[in-house]
Amino acid sequence: MENQGSGSSFFQTCKPYIAMISLQFGYAGMNILTKVSLNRGMSHYVLVVYRHAFATVVIAPFAIFLERKIRPKMTFLIFMQIFAMALLGPVIDQNFYYMGLKYTSPTFSCAMSNMLPAMTFVMAFLCRMEIVDLKKLRCQAKVIGTVVTVAGAMLMTLYKGPIIQMIWSKSINSHSSSETSASDDKDWFKGSILLIMATLAWAGLFILQAITLKKYPAHLTLTTLICLIGTIQSIAVTLVMEHTPSAWSIGWDMNLLSAAYAGIVSSSLAYYVQGLVMRKRGPVFVTAFSPLMMIIVAIMGSFILAEKIFLGGILGAVLIVAGLYSVLWGKYKEFKEKENELPEAIKGVDENGRMFVIEDVETGKSVVEMQEAEVNTLSSVNVTGGPLSDSAMRDATSHKA
Repeated sequence: MENQGSGSSFFQTCKPYIAMISLQFGYAGMNILTKVSLNRGMSHYVLVVYRHAFATVVIAPFAIFLERKIRPKMTFLIFMQIFAMALLGPVIDQNFYYMGLKYTSPTFSCAMSNMLPAMTFVMAFLCRMEIVDLKKLRCQAKVIGTVVTVAGAMLMTLYKGPIIQMIWSKSINSHSSSETSASDDKDWFKGSILLIMATLAWAGLFILQAITLKKYPAHLTLTTLICLIGTIQSIAVTLVMEHTPSAWSIGWDMNLLSAAYAGIVSSSLAYYVQGLVMRKRGPVFVTAFSPLMMIIVAIMGSFILAEKIFLGGILGAVLIVAGLYSVLWGKYKEFKEKENELPEAIKGVDENGRMFVIEDVETGKSVVEMQEAEVNTLSSVNVTGGPLSDSAMRDATSHKA
């Protein structure tokens, strides 16, 4: 029995790791399948439409049934924020990412995606959502990590270097020329810029999503609406950019597999798995597995696509991963500091039966908010004998002295 208990405990401990490693394989498969479809001539505009259509169909039933009781009222401001998030994510981010993927390689695209935490940190700082105190080590780590990450991205963009031969791909690459034409270099640079712009749009989506979730906390519903509106916006963009009706045709082939896989695995299943793991282990744990996808894609790409790996790509990827973990370490320390801090406000009642709130306990500055109450409410109960609800507690402390 003890062995069974210890075995079950070990499995529970390993579950988050297994889930996140499996998810990186899922992301890697999406990059490989998408690259194959784009190389075969599929329009990336059409791919974005089908991907988010699949994602909407898969997520919508869960949002409708699981969040029917907690779904807030839709307002015009929230709708406009969702509209902007759909434009940043499904439209700008995905289209630019697929265009960059078409001009470069899956490994290069994955390495560029690791810039996301650093870019998000910069945008959060500009929006005053992040406070930087250079006297603290964690803030220094975030700033240095951001600089190193950007340096890695610039290195990957401006320098390719010689081809690094892998043991398993040496025979494949020996048949192809090792010389790179000027047009290839131009496409590589164009693809790099597109990938950087895609990552900026993705970071902007995270910032706006964090703001929106404060007023609209129904996560699944919010994701469904983003995918749905993003699908509609993508259709409009595709109608403008793609003038041939044949571009929309899709059969039982690689194009259908790529769209369905990206929508179901990368948009729907990935969101659900990340949400489960994030509740138990936090966002830092989830983000820390991102570089693993780059390694998986590099190996799979060299096998399946005979992908060439350049020295500049490896050096830049090392810098990006180092910068990534520096930023994540700073965020982890910041999270631990906040976790160990005293509560922001302590509620209670004084000897006269009046309610008070002491805020900012650390600095010793207190603001007392009071409202007259009966003496028999010393135990914080209402007239029916039950505990005061959160809304009642807030109402009782709404007037500052």
